[in-house]
Amino acid sequence: MTISLPTIGKELQEQLIDFRRDLHEHPEVSGEEYETSRKIQAKLTQYGIPFKTGFAKTGVLGIIEGGKPGPTVALRADMDALPITEKTNLAFASKREGSMHACGHDAHTTMLLGAGSLLNERKSEISGTVLLVFQPAEEASPAGGAQPMLDEGVFAEYKPDVIFGQHVWPDLPVGQIGIRDKEMMGATDRFKVVINGSGGHASMPHQTNDAIIAANHVVTMLQTIVSRNVNPVDAAVVTIGKIEGGYRYNVIADSVTLEGSIRTYKKQVKEVVKKRFHEVVNHAAKAMGSTADIEYIDGYEATINTPEWAEVVRNCAQHVLNSRDATPEVDPSLGGEDFSRFLHQYPGAFFWLGSGMEGREIQKPLHDPNFEFNEKALPIGVTMLVNVTLKALEKLEWKK
Repeated sequence: MTISLPTIGKELQEQLIDFRRDLHEHPEVSGEEYETSRKIQAKLTQYGIPFKTGFAKTGVLGIIEGGKPGPTVALRADMDALPITEKTNLAFASKREGSMHACGHDAHTTMLLGAGSLLNERKSEISGTVLLVFQPAEEASPAGGAQPMLDEGVFAEYKPDVIFGQHVWPDLPVGQIGIRDKEMMGATDRFKVVINGSGGHASMPHQTNDAIIAANHVVTMLQTIVSRNVNPVDAAVVTIGKIEGGYRYNVIADSVTLEGSIRTYKKQVKEVVKKRFHEVVNHAAKAMGSTADIEYIDGYEATINTPEWAEVVRNCAQHVLNSRDATPEVDPSLGGEDFSRFLHQYPGAFFWLGSGMEGREIQKPLHDPNFEFNEKALPIGVTMLVNVTLKALEKLEWKK
């Protein structure tokens, strides 16, 4: 059974747009999605979909049991906003200062509800179970919301045979789907390094150990990790995002703090970079007569698709959009994604939903205070989730 685009009627589309705009107006950052969770529960009740709550505080699990026994497919949407002040001037822009759906999670939540509604209407025809996973705190790396949901038994009663997630993607136009067989998103580690020297008067450097000079050497040497320790065909990034130190123009700093991020795809590459990071920081600091205190935080794993389920997504996209051009070749992103925690335990696939705004040569990226989601992508996202679910159930049943 396949549901095509015309099946999503005007009334449902209008409902979805209204719901998404309401979420956009009232964003809630990671760990504070209480109102959002209540709105999701109200919609599930309206659609007649049973659900369970309380996972990771605000997470919700919708449960659609088909008319016949069969495999289980899970669909996930994240629902938290970012601590960003919106600058779009949209009629439905955020009404909460310092909070904005700048990553499209309002659309993700809305599309999962829409897919749930359509699937529930046809549950008598479905052989198996569909799980609707509404996840909080995706943006709260390194803890996130996926692992707490797993730890608290979101799949204790219904264990998925496969899980899918989608993310709006402004770099692709509406009508295209980004999907890869393996790497989609990167591992996202973080670090904080404090370089300790000894301070003094700017006119008497010989009496000090300048932490700023030491930090400068550390920063420079860190850039050799990727260029000299990582195979050129592999991807890795070491970024210093923040430097803080010193007191005033005529004081030599006794301490400098560096903060940054390390991004990789392959586990073995991550381990090489992590090991060399500690060696380079400690040795570079020691060479300058300083010491280094390192706080290294392992973040989300890389989001790696299962090839056979990525192929299901690809085939569904080409069918839904009636074009083989609907799934262009795309490069993976080193941005992080908490969905990786689900894929670490269950097979599945994560894909990008084209959502670029027409007429813009340069799209505002995710996490930008001027980011906008193209609502023309809503029905496509809903239809993708529905078709991927049905095709996956069919494939799983056939494999048995």
